[in-house]
This record gives sequence, C-alpha cells and structure tokens, in this order.
Amino acid sequence: METISITINGTKIDTKKGITILEASKNAGIYIPSLCAHPDLPPLIGMKPIEFVFQGNTQIKNDNSIFSSQGHEGCQLCVVKVEGIEGLSTSCSTMIEEGMIILTNTSEIQALRREKLMQILSTHPHACLVCAQREGCSREPCSPNVPVEERCCPILGRCELQKIAENIGIREDTPRYIPRGRTIIEDEPLFIRNYELCIGCTRCVRVCRDLRGVEALGFVYSNGETIVGSIAPTLKESGCKFCGACVEVCPTGALTDKDILWAEREKQLVPCRDTCPLGIDVPRYIRLIAEKKYAEAAAVVREKTPFPSVLGRVCFHDCEIKCRRNQINEPIAICALKRFAMDHDTELWKSQIKIGSSTGKKVAVIGSGPAGLTAAYYLRRIGHSVTVFETNSYMGGMLRVGIPEYRLPRVVLQKDLDHILSTGIDIQTEKLIGEHLSLDDLKEQGFDAIFLAIGAQNTKKLEIEGSNLPNILWGLDFLKEINLGKEVKITENVIVIGGGNVAIDVALTAKRLGVREVQLTCLECREEMPAHEWEIQKAIDEGITLNCSWGPKKITDMDGKVSEVELIHCDSIFDENNKFNPIFDEKNTKSIKTDMIIMAIGQIPDLSLLEGENKIKISTEGLIQTKEETLETNIPGIFAGGEVVINPGSVVDAIEMGRKAATSIDKYLGGNGEMEDIFTEKEVSNPFLGRDENFFDKSRSQMPLLSLKERQSSFNEIELGFDENLALEEANRCLRCDLRFEISPVVLPPQKWLELITDNVLLVPETEGAIQVLNENQEIILIQGTPNLRLALEEQLKTNIKACYFDYDEDPMYTKRESELLQQFMQEFGRFPEGNEDLDDDLF
Repeated sequence: METISITINGTKIDTKKGITILEASKNAGIYIPSLCAHPDLPPLIGMKPIEFVFQGNTQIKNDNSIFSSQGHEGCQLCVVKVEGIEGLSTSCSTMIEEGMIILTNTSEIQALRREKLMQILSTHPHACLVCAQREGCSREPCSPNVPVEERCCPILGRCELQKIAENIGIREDTPRYIPRGRTIIEDEPLFIRNYELCIGCTRCVRVCRDLRGVEALGFVYSNGETIVGSIAPTLKESGCKFCGACVEVCPTGALTDKDILWAEREKQLVPCRDTCPLGIDVPRYIRLIAEKKYAEAAAVVREKTPFPSVLGRVCFHDCEIKCRRNQINEPIAICALKRFAMDHDTELWKSQIKIGSSTGKKVAVIGSGPAGLTAAYYLRRIGHSVTVFETNSYMGGMLRVGIPEYRLPRVVLQKDLDHILSTGIDIQTEKLIGEHLSLDDLKEQGFDAIFLAIGAQNTKKLEIEGSNLPNILWGLDFLKEINLGKEVKITENVIVIGGGNVAIDVALTAKRLGVREVQLTCLECREEMPAHEWEIQKAIDEGITLNCSWGPKKITDMDGKVSEVELIHCDSIFDENNKFNPIFDEKNTKSIKTDMIIMAIGQIPDLSLLEGENKIKISTEGLIQTKEETLETNIPGIFAGGEVVINPGSVVDAIEMGRKAATSIDKYLGGNGEMEDIFTEKEVSNPFLGRDENFFDKSRSQMPLLSLKERQSSFNEIELGFDENLALEEANRCLRCDLRFEISPVVLPPQKWLELITDNVLLVPETEGAIQVLNENQEIILIQGTPNLRLALEEQLKTNIKACYFDYDEDPMYTKRESELLQQFMQEFGRFPEGNEDLDDDLF
C-alpha cells in the first residue's frame, strides 16, 4: 500500500494514497462533520439529477437549473482549508496529495458550517434542538407549546442531524421552520417515507443505486432545492427490493422502519434468525443457496443442530410467520430451503467436526429423543463421556415412532442419527428407569450429571361413557404400532377425536391403511385448531371430514362394539383468562355412525418412572420443574428437558433444550459451556442485489407434492422437495434484511469521556450531580444521580469491573438530572443502561 505524508491541524500524518481528505482525517481520528457523505457511498458532489421523481402520486420534474449541469454541491458541512487553494474545499470530494497542509476547524470554517447548517434547518423541523428544555424531553407533552409540526420527529435522541447540529452549533438567526406540506407515505409495506423531513442528502439514492444496484430512487432540482423520490408512484412500480438500506443510511427521520422497537431493532429487522429457537443463521444459508453454494448452506444449518435433515422435514417453521416478506405478499419458504440444502449436502462440514479431549467426567442421558440426543451429542464433543439410556430397542424417540414416514422418511432420520452416534456416545437400549436402574444407581456408577429427556410418551385418556369399548384406540399408541411395522386391525369407518398435529397424523395414517371414510372431530373451531394450517389442508385434500366445535359426549355400542358417537357442540374453548375451560351447549347434539374411534387429544409424560427418585419436583401440570436458565431440577446435578418439561412442545424446541442442557451441564462439571461451531467461514457479503422489475410480485414457490392417488395407498413422502430451479427462485425472493447491518456506521461527533482512573476521579468535585459510566467500547452502562460525585465515581472504580470511562454533570437537583439523562438514553436506544435495568420503564 503506497502512502503519502500530509499535515492536518499541525500534525504530520502518513496515510494511504488515493483517498479523500475526509477519509484520511477519519483514519487519523480527526472528526469532520458531514451529512451527505457516507463511508460506503461515492461522493454526492457532481452527481446529476434524473428527469423526474415521484413523492406518492405527485410527479416532480427536474427544472434544468444551473445545478443540473454542474452537479450537486453537497451539504458543504465538511469544508476544510487546504494551503495553496483559494477558498474552502469540500473534504468529501478533495483527494489528498503529497505534502498537503490542511486545517479542519478555523473560525472561517466554523462560520461557513453554521451558515450551511442554518440553510438545512430552515426547511427541517428543529424547534426541539434549540429548546432550553430539550434534555430529557419526551416530546409529548410540550412545555413551551410548540406546534406539533414544528417539533423534531420521533427519532430525536438518536438523530444524526441532531448530533451534528449540536457539534457545529445552531445560529441564533436560524429562521423558524415553516411546514411545506410535503407527502408522507405510510400505506406501503415496511417503511414510512416522510418527505417533510428529507434534507436532500441523496444518501438513499446512492445506496440504492451504487451499493445495491436497484435504482428505485432518484433526485431532481426544483426551485433551487434537491428533491428526492422514487422513480414511479409506488415502491413496487419503482422496482424496490425492500432491503432497508435506504433507511439505514438516512440521517434524519425521513425514512423509517414501521413498527420497530429501537431496543430490539436487529431482532425485529431479521426476525427469521431471532424467531428460530436455535438461532440458525437463516439469511445466510438462503443467500448461499441463491449463490449455488449448497454444501456451505448445509454447513450453516448444521452449525446449530445435529438434526438438520430432520428439521428440514418437520420443523414447525414459526420463522415464516415472522418473515418480513410476508408483509409484501408471502413469506420465504424457509423450511423447504433448509431441506433443499440438506438434500444437497456434500458433507463439507465433516472435516471441521472435533471431539474434545477427555474431561474425565461422565454424563447419563435418559431418553434418545431429540432433546436427549442433542445434549448427548454436544456433551460428547466437548469431551465428556456420555451414556444414553433408552427404554426401547430403537433410537430416536418420537421422531421414530410418533411421526409418520410420509412426513419423516426413516432414511432421513437415520442419516442424522448415524452422525450423532459416530461421535462415540455409548448407547444402552431397553433400560427402563425405575425398573432396570434408578437415578441413585447411576450416581453409584460414577455419573457426575444426569439429563432427563424421557418425553411425553403416554396418550391422554378421555373418560366418557363407552370409552372402554373395543375398537377404541389411542392416537399415540396407534402411530407407534404403525411406525414399528406392526399390524393394526382397522375398520372402514373411523372417527378421530382431537384437533392437533397428532390427530391429523392419525387421520391421514388411517386413510393410508384403507379406511373408506375418516372423520375428525375437535372442540376447537376451524380457526382455533392447534394443528398447523398446512397439515389441516393436506387432511382436507385427502378427503378427511372435519367436524369442528364438536366434542364427544358418549359412545354407544351394538353387540358390545362401537356403533356411534354422540357429539355435543362446544361454544367456546378458553375463558377470559385464556385458560382451557370449554363451554358446551347441552341442547345442541348430533350423532355419527362409526365402527372405530381413535382418541388423539394429547400426550403426557410418564413420571411414575421417577416415583421416589430423590423427590424431584413435579408441577401441577405433571411436568418436571426446572430452573429456566439452566434446566437444572431441584436436585443438583440432575437436569431435564424436552416434553417432560414443556408440553406440548415441538422438535425444534426439544433440540434447543438439549443444547441449553449441554451448556448448563458442562458448566456444572467445571467447563465454560461453549459449544459454538463454525463449519464454514463467514464470507464478506456481496452488497449488490441488482434490479428486478417483477421482484414485488414474485410468488412463493410451491412445494411439489405426491399425487392424491399415490398418497392413498402408500406411506411415501408427501412433500417431494424443491428442485434446483424452484430453490433458486425462492432463495432470490429473500429481502436480505440482514444485509443492512453490514453497512458501515457513520462517524458521529466525538464524545469527551474521561478515563476512569484515580487521577481523573480526584479532580471531580465532591458535590451533587449525575455520573455516566461507560465500558471499554465507550457504551454507557450506568447513569446515576448522587449527592457526592467523587464518592460515587470512587465506588465505581472499586467495584465495577466493566467501568472504563466516565462523565459527570454538576447539578444540585441531581435526581432530576439523572432522570433527564435516562430519558435521553431511552430516546436513543429504547432501553435503560444495563446498570439501570431494575428501573420501571413506565416511569419514563
């Protein structure tokens, strides 16, 4: 890298050749204010307008003024003085040269910056910035009674324009802002565009054009102003890809996200990753699929779970409900893409699998379902000796016997099981806790910790008249028999009682066994059925009749066999406290002829196995009680997870609890609990998206399905999976919500924090006031009013290991000053500092 020498403010600096004065100053830690410049964008100066833009339905044409031919002048806030050059130069567009001598903050420069800032603020609401009561103000109510339209916008406190104005200084003769009646667009997806707040910096135009390659935005000159807008009346017509980059770089409140809490901004803007219990990096593996890097995509999924292939089939994918593409038309088919990645896995990740050296510790895992095997897998890889005790002769728990093969082919399950067991886990099948061995026995055998993952293996019973008749089966038992290949005698007419996913599986399984008519009845109305909508739709497609809002009253027989079921109408399921409390209409009944009933109303754990076992605490719901953060029971060293703790639960929830248990058990055994995998190095994302006129209307790729005729006679998998074309089409529908977080942050005015050392603290007066304490990253971690500033700081110096910097304000009304500073912090970050988290949000 070739370097040259320049001098800034009297200091000689060696810097990279070929960069601007603004960039060289930034690299040297010298702040120069700027609103139009951005570290990832080309300079605005010289940029040419387009023919016209739209703000909503209003078309604004370029007026071909002198600005149009000369190009944009920029905000002019970044001006500097370069020796030998007449006048002042804009640092964002002036390239450095050998021997350059630069001044960044002379009185001439300060005066011009204030003049340019005044021009900007004259057309932008700024009353709050010059208000004497601005510190700690929440905008509502307004003590000076400033008209609402003249007040600053809701991002006051974290506004870039505000911070720069405070740094430069606002001239007293800055004219009062007069609203211009510009368009405010709130009826389009995801974003609010308030052109009344736009200052014409064109960052949004440049990020859309130069960084993303979408070109949905542009600018024109009109009556001496820079006017920004979309290239068509709507974002859809403009070809917007809704990536959010424009919002990310906007220095004012002109562009904002809808319904986003600032304190949870990244979680809410990338909801697929946040919603996943395992924290799988969904945007990353979808992007890798779009780039045809299928093995890398599979590796990303596997970084968080030993059951990636299983999850590609049976995950409930709540992430899709939260997907932001859902607000445009339909969510991304996240689960189907996960399956595609795993179906195209070349096991690139295998070379990265490592087993830690032996810790000398032994862990017993009771149960080989998803929770148990996940915990066993990670504990073994950390280096612990792990033995899994399984009641049955097979591994996999409900994955093997509770889910029909048409949803989860056994070869898919076995693929994940084979890898888990390859790590060296000891498996002991046909070992029943309470019969073959006790928890005390395990401790006597030298096990240092125990994880109970016995699941919910018993079917809930329904005690009504006739429920003990022959030809009444129980849902989970029925599925177990079928999935183990046993013969089950079944009749021509079957009624399934229950509205959950197990009931749907029972109904569809019965259909495959040749039942002529299958009816399903449940207490819930159609909209309240706990089964997932896509599962219900498959049942309807296969001819299952739904009787919603009906519950069984009694079962009658003929010659000792089931002949019909009497149903009673259920008016409501839940009471005002959302508790299960069904209300029936005794006058509204009906009967259905049938010769077999299968009850599928839920599952419960069999805790009789643990009776007398060290008095493990059981909840009133019949579940093992654990500490939420660690999953440890009331007995040290014994942990529990899966459906024995949370019931009903999903496969992905069980896997998450297995991971959590592994972390907690490792810490209990003296480890650090770390088990994060990196199976493929994170690459630098390509920020370019490109233009696609039809992006908005792209519909969700539909999963190819086995024909209805083929489904009736076999247990072949219903969902056939995406081929490459479908997967690529679907992956390229993604909004790339995560990409905005890779945009470089702007450089904000420096804060004058003091290092928290004894010498600095001794200079602080022993008087009333408020302190702000910061960590090593100069993030505020505590705001505190105090009658003695020095004593409070000395206490922080002694006791707060995170405290590295501080600031203080002298104020005899120190509690008021504390409140003002907390209010400012809340405005900027949407939460309290970590040292103030015990305060009540409602007070602020």
